[in-house]
Amino acid sequence: MLWAMLDLRFGQTTMIALVLMAASFYAGTLFGNNAPLVNHTPHSSPSSASDFPNGVARFVNKIVPTYRRKPLLIPAVGMNVCPLEFNEYIPCHDASFVKSLSPDLDLSRREELERHCPPPEKRLFCLVPPPKDYKLPIGWPSSRDYVWRSNVNHTHLAEVKGGQNWVHDKGQFWWFPGGGTHFKHGAPEYIQRLGNMTTNETGDLHSAGVTQVLDVGCGVASFSAYLSPLDIQTMSFAPKDGHENQIQFALERGIGAMIAALATKQLPYPTSSFDMVHCSRCRVDWHENDGILLKEADRLLRRNGYFVYSAPPAYKKDKDYPIIWSKLMNLTSAMCWKLIAQKVQTAIWIKLGDQSCIQQNAELGLIQVCDSEHDDSTPSWYTPLKNCIRSSSGWSDIHQLPSRPDRLSSYSESLSRIGLSREQFAVDTMFWQHRVQEYWRLMNVSSSGIRNVMDMNAYCGGFAAALNAYPVWVMNIVPTIMDNTLSAIYNRGLIGAFHDWCEPFSTYPRTYDFLHANYLFSRYKDRGEGCALEDIMLEMDRIVRPQGFMIIQDGESTIMRIKELAPKFLWEVNSYQLENKQKKPELVLICRKKFWAIL
Repeated sequence: MLWAMLDLRFGQTTMIALVLMAASFYAGTLFGNNAPLVNHTPHSSPSSASDFPNGVARFVNKIVPTYRRKPLLIPAVGMNVCPLEFNEYIPCHDASFVKSLSPDLDLSRREELERHCPPPEKRLFCLVPPPKDYKLPIGWPSSRDYVWRSNVNHTHLAEVKGGQNWVHDKGQFWWFPGGGTHFKHGAPEYIQRLGNMTTNETGDLHSAGVTQVLDVGCGVASFSAYLSPLDIQTMSFAPKDGHENQIQFALERGIGAMIAALATKQLPYPTSSFDMVHCSRCRVDWHENDGILLKEADRLLRRNGYFVYSAPPAYKKDKDYPIIWSKLMNLTSAMCWKLIAQKVQTAIWIKLGDQSCIQQNAELGLIQVCDSEHDDSTPSWYTPLKNCIRSSSGWSDIHQLPSRPDRLSSYSESLSRIGLSREQFAVDTMFWQHRVQEYWRLMNVSSSGIRNVMDMNAYCGGFAAALNAYPVWVMNIVPTIMDNTLSAIYNRGLIGAFHDWCEPFSTYPRTYDFLHANYLFSRYKDRGEGCALEDIMLEMDRIVRPQGFMIIQDGESTIMRIKELAPKFLWEVNSYQLENKQKKPELVLICRKKFWAIL
């Protein structure tokens, strides 16, 4: 029954040429009313137009690996297209470039797994193609359990993790039963057990006060997928390592995730932002290097937040596991964490935030307290890890945060530091409620037509808060050149990360359905190499899915330049005038990436 339903709804959309597919996939048609365009590689040139599928036309973009050069020039016929072998190109996690840096990296601390961006002249400056037989993704909530195999055509995880129910091969689909290394019988049972452990058998994680979770080494993110019914927002991350493509699987499923690693630098999230840090066989050596990685978890946890550790040292007595466990107990005690539960294969600590305990342990030489110069208002971006504990729990602990959804409209005191008043915050919140409705009307998509959303310049999160009623998740990005409003975004019960748009983002190609860029381009004007308007447009094209939307507000000259360039990126573009916060008209572009592929 399920197979028949999926086949009926989504059909078979195998691509056999460089094809542009103006499709209405969710309406049950492949090509809609628009004729697709086609080009071909030199080795697969059709002899005549009749050799193309019905409704397919040609376009003339060249297929050639192209690197960024000065001055930036885009061919008159349009952006060049990268060859097919670059279909999973992630510039800042490129194995060949990282290998060239290996002699200078601390491999003992896995520094090679962190971001390492090549200089602009070594970055590809061409459109990243989809893989062979790519299909428009299955919509949410079906995508939680099934995705097209051809979209992530890698078998390694199914081979090595199938027995733990991460992912199974089901013909043209990948099937995700909801298991994990320490919850092979399913995430729901495991999540309930964690709820029992944190509430002394009286409730669930939601009643334990958990609103936001950081899932370390998340695998295919089934833990996050099954936290959603509890209205718990999860930032899932994992490195691009031996479990290659785990984050690609997660995003294809419609689950919030990004590539990142705990190694030598702070994660790109603000201090005191999570109610739980979760590690289920996450392959992080928390006990090494004087517990510096545990101290990063402490930085990210709110007061009374939980550290969940499901790994062999928590329950096994052979090999060197007892030694590791002893080190963990000594480190967590020195940090003034309390072990509150140990059951089956899981141990849970709580961060008490006991300042007198921290001060006493510092005087005994058990820990170091961070200097006041470690200013939490500075974005965590390429910041070296600190081997110290913060003596203050941060702004989010000054007042008890309300629960969701009330938290979405709650003013954060941290915003007062950048001069945003309660009244301005209320105006911003109401503006985005109205503007999002306008967007949906203009995009003319169903509520299930969009799942993965990124706000590229999120400010204080009003756009994401307005999307709370939609079946989407939003990655809120606060550019590192802007004020640190990401703490306020987390205090609203939302998730996001710091990022500098002079560099590519840590994600796979084709991972977002909707990119929102509110006065982003003008913020990066004249900021140097890699920050040009064309660079940011190219990165948007890399990470947005075929048929995905990009909505752009900016100054008139910027808007007109993007409108001029959009067809060369194979984007459809329409411009509208909408009212801004001052009730004055502003130009808004709604762009849509066309669907194309290479033979």
